[in-house]
Amino acid sequence: MSTKKSVKLEKTITVLCLILCLLLILPSGFELPAKADFDIVTVNPSESIQAAINNATTGSTILVRAGTYQESLVVNKTISLIGDGRDQTIIDGQNNQFIINITANNVIIEGFTIRSYLNPDSGISIFSSKGDAISHNTVENSQQGIVLTYSSNNVISDNIITANTQGGINVYFTSNNNSFSGNLISGNNGGFGIYISGGNIFSGNTVTGNYPGDVISFSSYNTFYDNNFYDTIQVDSYSLINTWHYAGEGNHWSNYAGHNRGDGIGKEAYNLTAGIRDPYPLMGEFSSFDATLALETYQVSLISNSTISDFKFEVGTETGNKIIQFNVTGAEDTVGFSRIVIPKGLMNNSVMILAGGKEIAPTLLNSQNAAFSYLYFTYSHSSQTILIISSKTMDLYNQLLDEFLMLNATYYELLGNYTAQLDLLNNHTTQLGLLGSNTTQLQADLNSLNMTYDALLNSYAGLLGNYSQLQQSYLDLNRSYQDHLSDYSQNLQNVRSLMYIFAAVSAILIVITVYFSKHAHSRPTKAPEERDRF
Repeated sequence: MSTKKSVKLEKTITVLCLILCLLLILPSGFELPAKADFDIVTVNPSESIQAAINNATTGSTILVRAGTYQESLVVNKTISLIGDGRDQTIIDGQNNQFIINITANNVIIEGFTIRSYLNPDSGISIFSSKGDAISHNTVENSQQGIVLTYSSNNVISDNIITANTQGGINVYFTSNNNSFSGNLISGNNGGFGIYISGGNIFSGNTVTGNYPGDVISFSSYNTFYDNNFYDTIQVDSYSLINTWHYAGEGNHWSNYAGHNRGDGIGKEAYNLTAGIRDPYPLMGEFSSFDATLALETYQVSLISNSTISDFKFEVGTETGNKIIQFNVTGAEDTVGFSRIVIPKGLMNNSVMILAGGKEIAPTLLNSQNAAFSYLYFTYSHSSQTILIISSKTMDLYNQLLDEFLMLNATYYELLGNYTAQLDLLNNHTTQLGLLGSNTTQLQADLNSLNMTYDALLNSYAGLLGNYSQLQQSYLDLNRSYQDHLSDYSQNLQNVRSLMYIFAAVSAILIVITVYFSKHAHSRPTKAPEERDRF
């Protein structure tokens, strides 16, 4: 066999072995990714983002690697512009008009720091567009952070907007039905302004440190709720028809001095200016967090007078319990509260709440809501961990307990009826005895009533026996479930061990193949003159 053929055979065997190992290691249900419907383009720091936009087709995604890009962009087609993260991917604007100007519909801008020290008119300008999504960006050092003009049905969410000299977010001239949520608008000369625009929704934003404050001018029919306002709100008289609450929740105002009505909402309305008020001011700061279950993301919202940190959601590997965990911190010797809204798709079983390891009883609010659970609870302030545990086992226990209480109530009701009838019969017997009446029939009635009482006692005993059987069935079911978990864990370990053994055998096979191939190469070949003899 020639040397080239031997090397080729060696490579082929090696590749086949590696493919076989990979197929065994891949998890069950793994599928190779399908071909993308649109182009995906990657831009590196030495390249131009604008050039990639110019060359992109409609619907394409442009992935921008971490780095600083000194250019201003015009986005005039439907694309997704995705950065490697707002702290690592920087667009440094190079003209005095705008840094990013969007004139197309359904554009996505995500994961950038957008800034300029040349004082451009705006960081992001959306002009006559709809369906755009601007999220997870930092917009700073412009005159206006984000500007919408003649633009509707856009989503501006989870951005940090800071150090802009003429406002954080400005909405101009019939820019209607836009959504602004989860944004931090801080340290600007004006937080946000709304001018001749309506139907916009502002929720979950934190507005702080903006001098001289936030302005709403010549605009109506906008809705504001679950926002945290730490600035002076200046609302002119033309803005009377705005709504400052939704679903019974208003906004958190740093200078509100009202009292908690017992569910995290203030008793007294907050007056913004003459004739304009928030009827349901929040007694604590609003915050929201994402929780992922079975590849679906849910939003958990909190209103609390505590500082909230380290929020996380997890599912117990053995018990299957769903657990929400977060830390609360507050001034010592004060009472903390949390009002939490949990989607029932995330937690739909009975819950137990622990504060610092001690169980506390929550108040269930808005119990008729089919989609969300509203829980309110209080605790002594200190640095401690809150656990909210949803358990299917607890649901089964509560169901059995309810059935027992129902049986017990039925028994006492029957016993009360019997006692009342017996007292009445004894009273009649006494009266008839005094009159000298024949008591034979009365005695027979009494005996019959006693027999009825005995039958009731036997029925109750039977019901109690059925309850005991239900309880034993539940215990057997739970024990079987725990055994199943143990068997599953053991089988999983056995499969992993077999995979490791097969990988080791494959590696040995590769080594042996390589060894024999090299040995075949090392055998001396016959000299030409020696071959000529034959």
